[in-house]
Amino acid sequence: MDTVLTLYEELNQAGVKCYCWDLGNLPAVLVEMEGQYGLFVDFSNLPTQAEETVVIAHEAGHVWTGSTHAPASPYDLVAKHEEQADKWAIRRLIPKEELDAAVQAGLKESWELAEHFHVTEDFLKKAVCYYRNGNLETQWYYGK
Repeated sequence: MDTVLTLYEELNQAGVKCYCWDLGNLPAVLVEMEGQYGLFVDFSNLPTQAEETVVIAHEAGHVWTGSTHAPASPYDLVAKHEEQADKWAIRRLIPKEELDAAVQAGLKESWELAEHFHVTEDFLKKAVCYYRNGNLETQWYYGK
């Protein structure tokens, strides 16, 4: 299954307009105005399909959880919304049951699991932290 294509299709069906845009050093930006969403994606900042999948799932997480905010919002609100979007993306791309099954099948290394789920290794590590600790703090879990 092409997960990123499925995400784009679901966003489109939800009325989200997607645009290819030069965003400087940002890979994507979601804009919400009066209940309408625009997703701007800079593909030059998404060198792999795994990175594109993770970024688009994160932005979709903002849509599906309603966690959008004004650019000048307080940092704690922004952080809360970013975490909500990440958790949605994790549950969508790496369901806990499927992660457990992959480990039981013999996939143990983070890079193996990341390839299996077609996500980045950093995102996979974040998912493990979420499922094991209930948070997204990879530094805390991995002791880095």
